[in-house]
Amino acid sequence: MLLELFRWLGEDIRAFQVFNYLSLRAVLAALTALAIGFMAGPATIRYLRAMKMGQAVRTNGPKTHIVKDGTPTMGGVLILIAIGLSTLLWMDLSNRFVWVVLFVTLGFGWIGWVDDYRKVVHHDPKGMSAKEKFGWQSLIGIIASVYLAFAISAPNDIHVVHMLIGWVESGFPMQMPPHADLIIPFFKHFAYPLGIFGFIVLTFIVIVGTSNAVNLTDGLDGLAILPAAMVGSALGIFAYVEGRVDFAHYLLFPYIPGAGELVVVCAALAGAGLAFLWFNAHPAQVFMGDVGALALGGTLGTVAVITRQEFVLAIMGGIFVVETLSVMIQTTYFRLSGGKRIFLMAPIHHHFELKGWKETQVVTRFWIITFILVLIGLSTLKIR
Repeated sequence: MLLELFRWLGEDIRAFQVFNYLSLRAVLAALTALAIGFMAGPATIRYLRAMKMGQAVRTNGPKTHIVKDGTPTMGGVLILIAIGLSTLLWMDLSNRFVWVVLFVTLGFGWIGWVDDYRKVVHHDPKGMSAKEKFGWQSLIGIIASVYLAFAISAPNDIHVVHMLIGWVESGFPMQMPPHADLIIPFFKHFAYPLGIFGFIVLTFIVIVGTSNAVNLTDGLDGLAILPAAMVGSALGIFAYVEGRVDFAHYLLFPYIPGAGELVVVCAALAGAGLAFLWFNAHPAQVFMGDVGALALGGTLGTVAVITRQEFVLAIMGGIFVVETLSVMIQTTYFRLSGGKRIFLMAPIHHHFELKGWKETQVVTRFWIITFILVLIGLSTLKIR
């Protein structure tokens, strides 16, 4: 939005031409999201308190969480507003990849908002049923997956439509262009061909799976938001590299025209995340709720797919992966063993709490682990 204005002014005023630089717009998006979060945060928390939108604490959870009962939730709305406004202000409005990321982010945010609203306002502890929630997630995930299956290989949306029609008319062939193959980290000369259906299935799993993984991780003050911001920032670096033909060629990454603009979204996510952490740090003044967690996970998953860094996302977001696996393992073993448990409580961050770790210790140590994993993920940029 502002980019279009500055481009118009730049035709006559040389000083405004600097706003064409993607790196500057990314910094401005982060600062804008940070400012929106800081300025709107207190008012948002007061409003949530006034509306009695407080979190109900699980009675079977750690006893130290009882004091959290009634803390305002649904604060993820603040994150969505900050990301949405700052991205729209500084993005190239013609970039289709940014729009599909915003579609997933806001779509999953809407699902989380409905779920939170039913829990808090309607006093329904279940919120949306698992089938209903997964159904809406699947709808958004499938739309994004099918679109990206062709958009990554097409220069514009007209070609996307032609490719989709041609794919249907020719009997659903499996082949895809090489730069849409699955990249194996640390082995850049090898990429696994997915095919159309394989790409769609993998994309669906990554987007929906990451969304739910971040949601499962969001159980302690600040636990999910900073790792999400760190992983998002790192994915922004990958997007910048793959959006430039010179960098992509030198580092043996696929060149994806338009992917560089995702840096604006990732920067906005980082700024909004840091602003929210200001209020979500222990003891939290507000929780993000499903509205924030589902949206952030969807954002990370979609950016990872566009940049072809699904495996790197799993490495950098290792905390999210472990949290999800702990729930899956606990649930499966509980059913198969007739009521026995492997962990004291799942997700695994509660297991460590019950083992005697303080909440701040769990959170800080998980942050440190994420920082290390992000560095490992970024190290793949230097392997040639």
